[in-house]
Amino acid sequence: MLLRRDRALLALDIVLDVAFHAGRGSEVTGAADIAERLGAQRRGIEPVLQALTRAGLLDSIRGPRGGYRLARAPRAIPLLAVVEAVVEAEEMPPAGRLSEVVTLPFWAELDGVLRERLGGLTVADLLRRATLAGLRRPQTEPLDFTI
Repeated sequence: MLLRRDRALLALDIVLDVAFHAGRGSEVTGAADIAERLGAQRRGIEPVLQALTRAGLLDSIRGPRGGYRLARAPRAIPLLAVVEAVVEAEEMPPAGRLSEVVTLPFWAELDGVLRERLGGLTVADLLRRATLAGLRRPQTEPLDFTI
């Protein structure tokens, strides 16, 4: 069920952070930087980063200048794919007849609405929201070494 918000929100935050700070080009952003910007522990976001990489949503670049970048263009990453990469389906055992007949079908209905909404939005939509909120992407200056 998608209504498990802790991992889903963290995954959305991570993908948006990577899109905002590294994008899909040659730039990458490190896990430590992502964790710092999100106010999270690095070891706490590592499993989510790995799941997003396994799902083909992020590219993981190894090495001293390694990090993460989007594996696809922001407009090609539906938010539903981000959430599904980290939220496992779980069966909720009925707690009685009312739960079986009313509560669980209602919860499944909400889950369906959420899936539909997330399937219609992409990472590009979140980036537009960031811009509308007045957030600006950091400008990277080329390195200039003079000896």
